[in-house]
Amino acid sequence: MMQLLAQLDYWHWLIAAAVLVLLEVFSPGIFFLWMGIAAALVGGLLWLWPEMSWQLQLLLFGLLSIASVVSARVILARRPIETDEPTLNRRGEQYVGRVLVLDRAIENGVGRVRVDDTQWRVQGEDCAADTRVRVIGVDGTVLLVEPE
Repeated sequence: MMQLLAQLDYWHWLIAAAVLVLLEVFSPGIFFLWMGIAAALVGGLLWLWPEMSWQLQLLLFGLLSIASVVSARVILARRPIETDEPTLNRRGEQYVGRVLVLDRAIENGVGRVRVDDTQWRVQGEDCAADTRVRVIGVDGTVLLVEPE
């Protein structure tokens, strides 16, 4: 193993960077991207100073990985990514404020409503079927409604 580590060259680090960035494409979150950037930086430093020991390379990779992940988290906490579609992947929240007609009466606080081509479970005050209700919130996959 030591012999293999002693033969690390800059292109090994660049391949590692490419693999880490590729992993980022297939995994959620933004973690591997920063480790890939750290690997690319180590590869660049090794290209400039080819006599760098493998121990220093691994130490630099670890330190640069930690520094890049922490700095990215700090930056994203200060400046969150803004979007013009904040409810894009939260389908139930897209219906808040919409007026719907009950398919099934709300009895004991639970009923059903049809939204476009989908049936949704609703919670709210007891109401008869065909009553118009307004969606006021979402609890998981249940729409919270009130009579209009």
